[in-house]
Amino acid sequence: MDAVVILAFLVLTLPDALFMAADEGTWLALAGVVLAGSALAFRRSRPLAVLAFVAVLDLPLSFLTEGVGSSGAATAFALYSVATAYPLRRAFAASVAAAALSLAAVLLLPATAFAEAPWVSWLLAGFVVMILAAAAGIGITVRRDREHERELRDWAARNAELASASERTRIAREMHDVVAHSLTVMVALSDGAAVVMKRDPTRAEAVLGELSAAGRTALADMRRVLGLLRADVDAPAPLPASSSVTQLLDGFRAAGLPLRVTTSGPLLPEDPAFQLTIYRILQESLTNVLRYGKGVTLVDIRITRTGRAVTLRIADDGGSPMEPVASFGSGQGLEGMRERAAIYAGSVECGRRPSGGWVVDVQLTIPDGESGNQRGNEKDDHAGDHAVRPGYADQGSAR
Repeated sequence: MDAVVILAFLVLTLPDALFMAADEGTWLALAGVVLAGSALAFRRSRPLAVLAFVAVLDLPLSFLTEGVGSSGAATAFALYSVATAYPLRRAFAASVAAAALSLAAVLLLPATAFAEAPWVSWLLAGFVVMILAAAAGIGITVRRDREHERELRDWAARNAELASASERTRIAREMHDVVAHSLTVMVALSDGAAVVMKRDPTRAEAVLGELSAAGRTALADMRRVLGLLRADVDAPAPLPASSSVTQLLDGFRAAGLPLRVTTSGPLLPEDPAFQLTIYRILQESLTNVLRYGKGVTLVDIRITRTGRAVTLRIADDGGSPMEPVASFGSGQGLEGMRERAAIYAGSVECGRRPSGGWVVDVQLTIPDGESGNQRGNEKDDHAGDHAVRPGYADQGSAR
């Protein structure tokens, strides 16, 4: 680009300098053109110094050659470089100084240069000011566009970094849900199989089958989560392999949890992300009951929808109200539930029940535009029943 600028300057000024050298035998104009052209080679690295040099050079050069050897074109090119390299205030000051020197170079020309038409000097002065203003304006516009593009790139980089952090958090949450739930269920099933192995081999064989199924489901879920790392697009997380809430509850019943499920209100929306939130909160809450509950005889699950508000309550009666709770987890499960609920303008509250046991209360808000079919209250009071009535629990199925 520098070579193009220098070439354009030489095309504009070199012919007149050569004609003057040939006609009058003076090389002043040619020397001035060469000096100004050489200075333009440094207009990117030293824009202010180059502008000062060519603007000052224009005074003696124009006076001695009667304007033939002017470096005014070099001043315009240098002023453009200054405007692209410095903020507006400094570029404006440089423009005023360069215009003053260029006007002085025009107005100090010998009177004989405009003897036949004195008004031409003022016309030439206005033309010089117009050219310099255009050079400065173009340079300021180019600088502003470059700054805007740089801000857009920075904004895109920050967004990409935030998206990457959000994705890592999402994958970590999914990994925790899969590993904590699956391992807890598998440990409970293996302990149960060891207890009934001698007394009831048939029952032990069934429990081992449940253990194998839990392991296969965990493997499928792990592959699904790891697949998020290879995804080319930021798609919502798919539902787990065993995505039916009925199947989830059956797994916990097989692991020994006595569940009672009560649902009321319209059906929940079919939004897969909302279904996954319900599924994961249920999964984490029941996993915690299985890990920490002592002497649990009933786990009461209530899912209630009133308009756009959904309430999920999981309460167990394990342990004593005064008995301290030992925690073996990292707290990521509860934090993950709160993060999932926050996506739907909800909240998660948990703590000890006065009558003993632990309770988790979840409030969610269904997004606008989602709807479900109306239905009445349903209740499953049979802790050993391996199926929840259709309609509500089966909403977790992948669609």
